[in-house]
Amino acid sequence: MDMNEKLSFACDYAKGAHPDILRRMMETNMIKTAGYGLDEISESARNRIRKACECERAAVEFLVGGTQTNAVMVDALLKSYQGVIAAETGHISVHEAGAIEANGHKVLTIPHQYGKISAGAVEKYLEDYYHDANHEHMVMPVMVYLSHPTEYGTLYTKAELQAFRNVCDKYGIYLYVDGARLAYALSCPENDVTLTCLAELCDAFCIGGTKCGALFGEAVVVPEPEKIPHLFTIIKQHGALLAKGRLLGIQFDELFRGDLYMKIGKPAIESAARIRKALLEKGYRLYFESPTNQIFVVIENDALKRLGEKVEYGFWEKYDDYHTVIRFAADWGTTEQETAALIEIL
Repeated sequence: MDMNEKLSFACDYAKGAHPDILRRMMETNMIKTAGYGLDEISESARNRIRKACECERAAVEFLVGGTQTNAVMVDALLKSYQGVIAAETGHISVHEAGAIEANGHKVLTIPHQYGKISAGAVEKYLEDYYHDANHEHMVMPVMVYLSHPTEYGTLYTKAELQAFRNVCDKYGIYLYVDGARLAYALSCPENDVTLTCLAELCDAFCIGGTKCGALFGEAVVVPEPEKIPHLFTIIKQHGALLAKGRLLGIQFDELFRGDLYMKIGKPAIESAARIRKALLEKGYRLYFESPTNQIFVVIENDALKRLGEKVEYGFWEKYDDYHTVIRFAADWGTTEQETAALIEIL
């Protein structure tokens, strides 16, 4: 890295793609295949994902980005008068420009603790809805949206997901997990949620590629395909179907060749752990503890300008009149040299 170039820790999707993906794209560049993901490479990727999830009958579709994926899946599962329960900080609530509402569905937000909601809070929301004498005049809650990891980099446990599944079964509603950063959870020692767990407990979930080593793209897994008939057509209807679908298939075929996706997040987890340790040793205050690839730290406003001259970071929120919460995000390609350089600057 050029010494005059800023370090970039602003997000986890700034780099291109894993070398294996670029190599495979070059190898297959001039091959003519069927479009829209109906090619042999995409089918190979689907089978690799099914095997990794231990769910051979699952429907697997590839979409171009996270917002399109969430918007399609919410719209595919809900009727026009139904809404989705999410954390106030949920991606569909905050950072998708009203994509869910643009499709005619309401995001029903509930309080969170560092990005996480609880099954108990969801059940209370559902109880209050059905006990309201006017509930037929209200948006019906029919889906729970979770992110794993959350927007704060925190993790749900398998037991917590099981509790959500129990509540969803009790009320006959759907459980959907957004795994835009799933690779970082899978590489995190504190995580006990596997792809198999997600396939067993969710009605649908997505496996992130954009933030996890792919150029772009997300994979949607529907363990029981009959729950969403004509999903392919719904994706097309939303403008989220890529004509050159093999470009998505190639990426996931490589990510799920061997155990690459299971370990691709490891450099980010290790980098983030080193940065957190250094921050604490240097007297900084962490906003809270997050075990994955995102680090949230409280910085004096006077120091932000100096930091910004050398490092690209993410603004998170105002802490008080004199401090700001910022985020450093490590990624699958973060090097030991980049990590050491950030620590030296700090």
